[in-house]
Amino acid sequence: MALAYDPAVGLDPNAMDAFGLGAEDRAAWLATGLSEEAFDDWLMDRVARRPRGTRAREVYGAEDVHDFARLAILDALAPGLGDRLIDIGCGGGLLLRDAIGRGAEATGVDHSDDMVVLARKRAPAAAVVLAAAEALPFGENAFTAVSMSIVFVFLPHPLAALRESRRVLAPGGRLAVYTTSEELRGTPAAPEPFASRAFFHSDAELIALAKGAGFGAVSVDRHDGAQLLTGRALRSNLDIE
Repeated sequence: MALAYDPAVGLDPNAMDAFGLGAEDRAAWLATGLSEEAFDDWLMDRVARRPRGTRAREVYGAEDVHDFARLAILDALAPGLGDRLIDIGCGGGLLLRDAIGRGAEATGVDHSDDMVVLARKRAPAAAVVLAAAEALPFGENAFTAVSMSIVFVFLPHPLAALRESRRVLAPGGRLAVYTTSEELRGTPAAPEPFASRAFFHSDAELIALAKGAGFGAVSVDRHDGAQLLTGRALRSNLDIE
């Protein structure tokens, strides 16, 4: 989407409105001093990749945000008593809250400080830390389940993120990754300019990535263009599925 731009005042307010951005976001953009060419990347960070600002907190704190993904992950992992779940890219913390409600312990990780604060409010019983998916600040075998909800599409190094997920999982620990497929490019689920900066994977690519990271029993389920990748942490690379 091409956005109207006036160097004297910044972006056309109507264009900002198209993405649900308000005065706070407009001021934040102008304060960056970045050129027009940098706007799309800034927008993707602010709205989706590293959410910040009042609008982002309202969106990711809403009860129905990505509820389809959250419910699919919860069904796949079935967290309960004795489970230690880590939700990578936890956003507003709703999956953490729901997992705790089912009896599990839960830890959230996000690289947006705004989302860390929000998740701590929405899931006060969870431990929530600021960190990247590719460098988790936890030891080996710390968790029994790992989840990523609408996160994988933003990761430039998916194998590194999956290897970190495997590292912190105990043998047999469960993986559930809900992501967006290529067929949704250009739809409301993956609009421009986000789609051109997103990372889409075929089912076969997702399976290969998970296996390469040390997961077995790997499969991908599809629903309305979305993909749910599941698997279990192998004890070692010598394990046979």
